[in-house]
Amino acid sequence: MATETINDVASFIDLENMPASMEEVLKQETKPNFVEGSILKGRVIEKRDNGVLVDIQYKSEGFISSEEFKNWNDIKPDDMIDVFLEQIEDENNMPKLSVSKASFQKSWDKLCSEYKEGQVIKGLMKHRVKGGIIVDLFGIEAFLPGSQLDIAPVRNMDDFIGKEYDLKILKINTDRKNIVVSRRELLEADRADKRSTLLKDMEKGQVRNGVVKNITDFGAFIDLGGLDGLLHITDMSWKRISHPSEMLEIGQRVDAVILDIDNVKERVSLGLKQKTENPWIKIDEKYPVGATIKGRVVNIMPYGAFVEIAEGVEGLIHVSEMSWTKRITKAGEVLSVGEEVEAVVLDIQKDQKKISLGLRQTTQNPWEVLAQKYPAGSKIKGKVRNMTSYGAFVEIENDIDGMIHVSDMSWTRKINNPNELLKVGQEVEAVILDIDPAQQRISLGIKQLENDPWLKIDELYKIGDLLKGKITKITAFGAFIELSNKIDGLIHISQISDEHVKRVKDVLTLGDEVEARVIKIDRDERRIGLSIKAAKANYSEEALKAAGEEVAAALGNIKVGEMLDEDSLSALDAVETSIRKEDAERESKK
Repeated sequence: MATETINDVASFIDLENMPASMEEVLKQETKPNFVEGSILKGRVIEKRDNGVLVDIQYKSEGFISSEEFKNWNDIKPDDMIDVFLEQIEDENNMPKLSVSKASFQKSWDKLCSEYKEGQVIKGLMKHRVKGGIIVDLFGIEAFLPGSQLDIAPVRNMDDFIGKEYDLKILKINTDRKNIVVSRRELLEADRADKRSTLLKDMEKGQVRNGVVKNITDFGAFIDLGGLDGLLHITDMSWKRISHPSEMLEIGQRVDAVILDIDNVKERVSLGLKQKTENPWIKIDEKYPVGATIKGRVVNIMPYGAFVEIAEGVEGLIHVSEMSWTKRITKAGEVLSVGEEVEAVVLDIQKDQKKISLGLRQTTQNPWEVLAQKYPAGSKIKGKVRNMTSYGAFVEIENDIDGMIHVSDMSWTRKINNPNELLKVGQEVEAVILDIDPAQQRISLGIKQLENDPWLKIDELYKIGDLLKGKITKITAFGAFIELSNKIDGLIHISQISDEHVKRVKDVLTLGDEVEARVIKIDRDERRIGLSIKAAKANYSEEALKAAGEEVAAALGNIKVGEMLDEDSLSALDAVETSIRKEDAERESKK
C-alpha cells in the first residue's frame, strides 16, 4: 500500500528536471526580468586588475572595466552594486553592463522627479565648451550657454569654473537626456526686484554709492545695487574733460547725486559735479571786469584760446584781443595748450557761462601812447609799407602804421592813385591829422606840410594875369600847365587858338612852354582857367569874362571818358574797335 502511494506521488514529479537544492529553487523564484536599458542588482564575484566580473543571475556573468568605478580601490568581491544593462548578450554571449550609466540614470531619474523646467537648482561649473560651460547638477551634466551666464557680456568664462551658483532650468529633454540652464534669468529677476525697491527709495538730490560698471564716450554707467544710473560726461566735473576715463575707471566706487528719476523707463540720471558749488554762481564777484587773472590754456581754436582760470571756469581770449598791433589770424600763432598766461577780464555773461578775456590789455595800449606822444599837427617820418588804391600806409613805430589818404596828398592836384606820388619803401614826412586809439586808426597828411596855396589864391593870381608855364598833361579837352606854388592851370581846347582845334596833341606837346592869360578862377573846384588865344595884348575884359564862362560851361559838360589823356583814349578806342570786330565775326559765323 505504501509503495503504491509513493509511486503515485512520483508519477507527478519530473525527477530529471528537479532542482538539486533549495537554494536553486529560491534563485529560480527571484530571477530578475532582463530588459535592456534597466538597472539591475549585481554581485562582484571576481576583481581583476582591469575590471570586475559581475553576476546578475543571468546564465553568464558580465564584465565592467575598472575605469567606470569612481571608488575602484574600495571595490571587493561579494559587493552588491547597481548596474545598467546595455545589452543582454554581446558578441561574447555575455551581458553588457555599465556602472557609470547606472549612476547617471539614477541621478537623471531623481533630478526629473524632483525638478521641473523653470525651477532653481544649484550647479557646479565644470569646464568650458564651445558656446558655454558644462555644469554638474548632482551628477548630471547640463549646458549653460555663454549668453545666459551673466547680464552683461562675459569677457573670460574661465573665471566662473569651479564655482557653484543657483541656476534656472530652461529645458529638460528626456529623449536626449540633456538639460539647458541659465544664470542670467535669475540675475535679471533679482535685479528687477532690487531695481523696483531702489526706485521707490530714491529721491532727487540724494547721494548714492555705486560701482562704475561701464565707460563710454558720452559717460559712465554706475551700478547702484541692482539699478544702473547714467553719469553723463557733462555732469562729471565743472571743468572741461574730453573723456570719462580721465576721471573714472571700471570697478571704482563713487558717490553720485540723483539728478533725475524716470519711473516708467526705470532710468536714473546721476551727477558728480553737483556735490560741489557751481563756480559760476559768484564768478563776477571773484573775477570782476577789469581784473587781471592767471590761467592755463586748455584748448586752442582758430578763433581764440580757452583759458582755465578756476576749476570748471574757462574764459576765451579772442584773436582780436591778443595783440595791439599785429593782425592775428590763428590763436596758435601766439599761444599753446598748457601755457600759463595772464589776461584781463573784459566781459562776463553768467547765464551763458561765458567770460571774455584780453591778452593785449595786460600791456599799455600803444595807440594811446602814440596819441599822447604825437598830438594832432605833429610831424613824423616813416617808410611807405603798403599802398592801396585809396592811400598809402606809413610805419610810425612799433609796427603801427598811419594812412595817408589820396585826398591828403596834394592841395593842388587831384591824385587818383597814391603811386602817382609815392612808392613802397620810400621815406616820407607827414603830419599827424588824427589818432583814434579805440578804432586803432592814425590819419596822416602830406599836403599839410605846406600851406594851402588856394587860401591866398587872390594874392597869387588875378583874372587877366599873363603867365608862362610848361605843359605837364594833355587830355582830350585841353592841356595842363604847371604854375607857381604847384598849382596847375587848364587851357581848354577852345582856348588854344582862334582857329578850330580838333585834337590838342596836334597843336601842343608835353614839355612845351607856353604863354597864357588867366580867364577863370574857381575857388570851390580849385581850378584856374587859362587861354593862349587871350594872351593877345588887345584882349578886352568883356572877352576874358566871356571866355571864362565858356570854359566853365564846357568843363561842366565833360564826360568821364574825356578826363583821360589822349593816349588813354586812343587805347580805349582800340579796345572798342577790337570788340566790335569780334562781335561782327561772331554774327557772320551765325
